This record gives sequence, structure tokens and C-alpha cells, in this order.
Amino acid sequence: MEYRILVSHPTGEPPPEGYPVIYALDGHAVFHTLAESARVQTRGPHGFDPVVIVGIGYPSGEAFDMSRRCNDFTMPARQSTLPKRPDGREWPEYGGADSFLAVLADDIMPLISGLFPVDRRRQALFGHSLGGLFVLHALFTRPSLFSHYAAGSPSIWWGDYTLLTELEAFLTAYPNMQLPRQLMITVGADELEHMVRDSEQLLPRLEPLAEHGLQARLVKFAEESHLTVLPATLSRLLRFTLERG
Repeated sequence: MEYRILVSHPTGEPPPEGYPVIYALDGHAVFHTLAESARVQTRGPHGFDPVVIVGIGYPSGEAFDMSRRCNDFTMPARQSTLPKRPDGREWPEYGGADSFLAVLADDIMPLISGLFPVDRRRQALFGHSLGGLFVLHALFTRPSLFSHYAAGSPSIWWGDYTLLTELEAFLTAYPNMQLPRQLMITVGADELEHMVRDSEQLLPRLEPLAEHGLQARLVKFAEESHLTVLPATLSRLLRFTLERG
């Protein structure tokens, strides 16, 4: 499978520990906004540290390539658990999240670390909607891969909430991992009611892991819907990844 990788990188000498990196799904939808936000917000002397932005897109160049993203960002599910699509068409092929996660870990991340010195303590993964679902799937199944996980408006409902089964396994395993990790979930207050509710209900279930190093937060943006929330989320993503404690 082919991917189109979009990269924005700082100029000048890298910091001694290397650059933080943000990997953003649906690259053609978010890359330019995120890269420009980073350019503005990393200006000295009061800006954040310089950062490498990596947008992961597809050869089609579509902002949201539904056929590819549906397969890449979702876990296997029974057809009967999926809602009807707004346009009435059948769902594209789905269920390839683990395969895409392997591509990310084995091909894309080594490619970037081969091009730039990388601060492995600050590597973030961001996705929106089905991409947000994928981010949570990555955290619950491969928590060692990134330090920061940012799930925008995650489609937790996918496959009759199969993600919650992964959550239960994660809750059991994480205390033994000794992995300080950060999670941010964002959602627009004017999104579908169940989208907001699902995100709000996930946070309390993660609270017991705070003592084991998982810092989780929910950011709800007033007067924003499923798509209008994206620019605000991308701006907050930079602070989430780059702000030093």
C-alpha cells in the first residue's frame, strides 16, 4: 500500500535531545494548518521548541480518503454493528488498523528518525474521527510507540464499542509497564450527543492509571462541531506535545 508523507521541519541546529515529532493522520486535511501553526507557535524567544510535523496521507491527495482511511483506522467488526452511512453506500473495506500500525512503527517512524534527530520522549500521534479511534487503539495496544496520544472526536462507537474491550486489557496491563504517557481527547460541544458522551465517559475509566504515569485529559471546545473543531484541536495539539511540565 502506498502513502504520501508530508514533512515540515525546522531549520538550524537541532536541540541536543533531538526534535519532537507530531505524526498526523489524514495528512492532506490537516498538515498545512498544523505546520503553519507550528511555524507561528515555535517562534522565539517565548515560543515552543521547534518540531517536525509529519502528515500521513494517500496518493489520491483527498483531504479524507474514505476508502483508505476506513481500512487503516478501524479494527475488525461485524457488518451488523455498523450504522448506515449518510450517503447510503456500503462501507468500504475496514478492519486493517493493526496492519497500518505496523506500517507506522516499522516503516514511517524509522524513515523520519533516519532523516532527523528525534526526541523519543516527545513523539505524538494525532487523528480525528476514525483517526481518533485509531489513536486510542494505538494507545491501548502499542503504548510504547508514542509518548503523546491525541484523539480528536474519536469514533468510540465503532464495531459496537469494541474499543472498550481493548481498554479493559489496557487497564490490566498498563500498571506493569512503567511507561509515563499522555493522552488528550478533544471534542466539539456541538457534535453528535453520543460522540460527546462517549468521550466524556472514557476519561473516568482511565483515572486509576494516573498513579502509574498516564496523564489523561478531555478538552471540549464550545460552539464547535465535528469539522469546525479541527483548527482549534490542531492548535491545542502543539501545546499538548511541546509544553514542558
